[in-house]
Amino acid sequence: MACEVKTTCPYCGVGCGVIARVGDDGAVSVKGDPEHPANFGRLCSKGSALAETLDLDGRLLYPEIGGRRADWGEALDLVAERFSQSIAEHGPDSVAFYVSGQLLTEDYYIANKLMKGFIGSANIDTNSRLCMSSSVAGHRRAFGSDTVPGMYEDLELADLVVLTGSNLAWCHPVLYQRLAAAKATRPEMKVVVIDPRRTMTADIADMHLAIAPDGDTALFNGLLAHLVTSGAVDQNYISAHTAGFPEAFAAASALDLPALANATGLTQAELLDFYRLFETNEKVVTCYSQGVNQSAAGTDKVNAIINCHLATGRIGRPGMGPFSLTGQPNAMGGREVGGLANMLAAHMDIDKPLDRDLVQRFWAAPTIAPTQGLKAVDMFRAVADGRIKALWIMATNPVVSLPDADAVEAAIRACPFVVVSDILKETDTARHAHVLLPSLGWGEKDGIVTNSERRISRQRAFLEAPGEARADWWQLAEVGRRMGFAEAFGHASPADIFAEHAALSGFENDGRRDFDISALAEIDRTRYDALEPFQWPQPKGAVPQERRFFAGGGFYHPDGRARFVPVHAPKARPGNDAFPFILNTGRVRDHWHTMTRTGKSARLSGHLAEPFVEIHPRDAQKIAVSDADLVMIQSPYGAAIVRALITERQAEGSLFVPMHWNDQFASKARIDALVTPVTDPVSGQPASKNVAVRASRFAAKTYGFAVSASKPQNLDTAYWAVAKAEGGWRMELAFADGDKDWIDWCRGAFSIAADIEPIGYTDRTSGEFRLAFFEGDRLLAALFLSPRPAAVARNWAVSQLGASHDNLGRRFAVTAGRPGANQPDPGATVCSCFSVGVNQITAAIREGCHSVEAVGEKLSAGTNCGSCRAEIRGIIHACLAAAAE
Repeated sequence: MACEVKTTCPYCGVGCGVIARVGDDGAVSVKGDPEHPANFGRLCSKGSALAETLDLDGRLLYPEIGGRRADWGEALDLVAERFSQSIAEHGPDSVAFYVSGQLLTEDYYIANKLMKGFIGSANIDTNSRLCMSSSVAGHRRAFGSDTVPGMYEDLELADLVVLTGSNLAWCHPVLYQRLAAAKATRPEMKVVVIDPRRTMTADIADMHLAIAPDGDTALFNGLLAHLVTSGAVDQNYISAHTAGFPEAFAAASALDLPALANATGLTQAELLDFYRLFETNEKVVTCYSQGVNQSAAGTDKVNAIINCHLATGRIGRPGMGPFSLTGQPNAMGGREVGGLANMLAAHMDIDKPLDRDLVQRFWAAPTIAPTQGLKAVDMFRAVADGRIKALWIMATNPVVSLPDADAVEAAIRACPFVVVSDILKETDTARHAHVLLPSLGWGEKDGIVTNSERRISRQRAFLEAPGEARADWWQLAEVGRRMGFAEAFGHASPADIFAEHAALSGFENDGRRDFDISALAEIDRTRYDALEPFQWPQPKGAVPQERRFFAGGGFYHPDGRARFVPVHAPKARPGNDAFPFILNTGRVRDHWHTMTRTGKSARLSGHLAEPFVEIHPRDAQKIAVSDADLVMIQSPYGAAIVRALITERQAEGSLFVPMHWNDQFASKARIDALVTPVTDPVSGQPASKNVAVRASRFAAKTYGFAVSASKPQNLDTAYWAVAKAEGGWRMELAFADGDKDWIDWCRGAFSIAADIEPIGYTDRTSGEFRLAFFEGDRLLAALFLSPRPAAVARNWAVSQLGASHDNLGRRFAVTAGRPGANQPDPGATVCSCFSVGVNQITAAIREGCHSVEAVGEKLSAGTNCGSCRAEIRGIIHACLAAAAE
């Protein structure tokens, strides 16, 4: 019978509540949970499409050893044997775990307990190292703990919200909508966006500062100096609750206004306007994300921001404070259990003997990791040089996401023993595993996650585990038992693990540690199943409450004072004639990480269906690239081929390429293969936002677009990019030659039977060539070729996979590549939530819909997650401007 289950979204760190409904027929639908305090019913395009990602296509359903099916006992015995053998022969530091912010807290807890307390090494790190470790390091330097002071409602209560290094509209859309709604209610609220690109987030900005890459430290140092000289600092707060202010002010005063303008790439007027805005608004929240963290100076950037809030006492009060926006659904939960190689569970410090002793005693562990382990980039260097001989990778895809990704792949390929726990059988990383272990996916998992505002929520299962898939915590515990630690890993359920995690948080905690949820240390399965979202801390014996930190001091350094951290602006990257562009990597609106989930959704692939590079028009002109050309981007470490998207949103001299595409979806688009393995010296976080590259037009003889009912196979092309589509697949193609037997090529690529003959069209003048294959009235595949990127109504062509072609007219319309008069083309997708295209929006504008609200009223576009509203507004402005000419 039908049922509804409240759970939590598995995407970004907003931590939205989701209601999943399983119908009588087994079909799943999702909607936002109106009672969850993170989202109050809102969902972004990715969250709204979760039900479309739950199929079993490509799932890893049983353990494999060396490519053959194995049973769990054999696979786990082998993992335990090989790890134990390596430890016995080479010591505990010869093994490593690389885990993920996609894990639930219970999974994370068991992984850290096994590695740090029983194997005795801290060689466990997480892909959160790639997104949030600079924030962790900055918090710990300033506060003495990894504490996020504020709450989401502070964004709505503030009079000034500063968004730096954060494309909130695309990366945290639900928070963006909360902010946009607050600004609409209080138009006097100000929003400043600090980003080298003019992203969609700037749509609601009163000020966009197109800062130079890595100019943030100088910007906020200049702000601190301005606040002091203008008398805006809170001397009482500084005196009562902080230390190190004179040194921080001296460092911040090193650059005068002209030098600040040079270091930031901003005008002196822009700097002063921003500084005065910050000075004159007491209620200020500064939100920061990957543009701050993913830098060789990321930790200094974080502390430069925090310094300004400490100096003004604007922290821990409603509408005030620095706010780190977490990238992954459970990066915070991972930090709570010591998921990083330089941390211990319950926010304890691996470098402190007393903390190590406390954790070892609580776990009754035979040992405890004596020192920090290898951070992610260094971990894979150790894999490459042979120091690490056994590696277990869980719920992440480092061959795509780590810097210098080609070298990472080579290291994994050469490692003597690699275990991969994942939900998909084929990923860029899984192809190198000696042992593959099938894990549970969203909808099957049972546990907890923590969001960016310290709110813990339940992720509940509503689907049966497919095949032989098992929870990650169970896999780890079973290996721990086989390694001789059965008593320590006898947990029967995630509720047991959570209770132990909660008990550790309160163990000998006299208030010197921020993380304390010991009120739940005796939770049983019934209470665990019914657990409502709550914000930590919740210590035992205290009245449950939500709270901010540090308004009245109470920092976690031994003296209770926060630390001002003197930071210095990094020197600008020197000019490089061989690699003259700055590459910035990041996310797009509708895809997630390496697309193992969102790549399954045709709707999410409709907005941006292939990898691309944003390039300024003048830069495009310099390298002779036109819109929709293919571009080769190269660094000393690797190369990628992507589609040109020429736009003035991109700063001149800089390029932007998304990080999602990989070898499963494109021929050469793993953009992190180009990223230098340079890391922040404090946090170990890679510098993924400031990479020296060159770019050039990638010439091809023939370009193509194709649709196919079956997944394409063995694409023998110079370039390809595939995406899921309604009824099949869509793909962009480029060939080094134009002389193939295209019918035979289609039969091989699209699995077309030999007895099915195509219909075709050739224009020798234009060089265009088209083929379409039908079986009965169903389109099996169509190929459109041209000397230039094919001028095809793409979304309309995709729709033909599900259309009936019961007469020759309909069939020949396919080879024409465009709809007939009675078949309108929706155009490129703008609103993924409702699959509304640009042509539909343009038509509505011509009919009198001259506002985003009017377009939404007519087409529903922009009325769900709202991420496309800025794009819709841009289309309206362009149409009205064209009509006025």
